[in-house]
Amino acid sequence: MNKEEIVKELNFKAIRSSGAGGQHVNKVSSKVELTFDLQNSYALSDREKELLIEKLSSKLTKENQLVLFCDESRSQHKNKDLIIKKFLELLTQNLIRPKKRRPTKPSKSAIQKRKEGKQRNAEKKNLRKKPNHD
Repeated sequence: MNKEEIVKELNFKAIRSSGAGGQHVNKVSSKVELTFDLQNSYALSDREKELLIEKLSSKLTKENQLVLFCDESRSQHKNKDLIIKKFLELLTQNLIRPKKRRPTKPSKSAIQKRKEGKQRNAEKKNLRKKPNHD
C-alpha cells in the first residue's frame, strides 16, 4: 500500500458545517467530505481490496465507496489534514491480518501444580466439617 498514490485518488468536497455558530457559519464551508472509490483504486492490490471490502462493509456505499466527514476544526485545511490522517489510519488498521491462534497444551509442571492446589483446597474444606462421632 503506497500512501502517496492512495492520497492522490481521494476526492474532497467542502460543505457547510452544521450546528451553532452565528452569521459566519452560514457562508463558510469548513466541513470536509472525503470519498474514496475502493473498487477502482489502482494503489491497492486485489487482495487488499477484498480484505477492506470485507472489514469496512458497514462504512461502504453500494458502489463500494468509502465516505468520511470531518468538521472538528473551523479551518477547512485543518479538517482536510485530519480526515486524511483518519482515512490512512483506518486503512492501515483494517489491512492488518490477525495471527492465527495455535492451541497449546499446559506443561506437566502446570498440571501437577493445579492438581496439588485442588488437593490442598479439598483438605482445607474437609477440615471445616464437623467431626463425625460414631
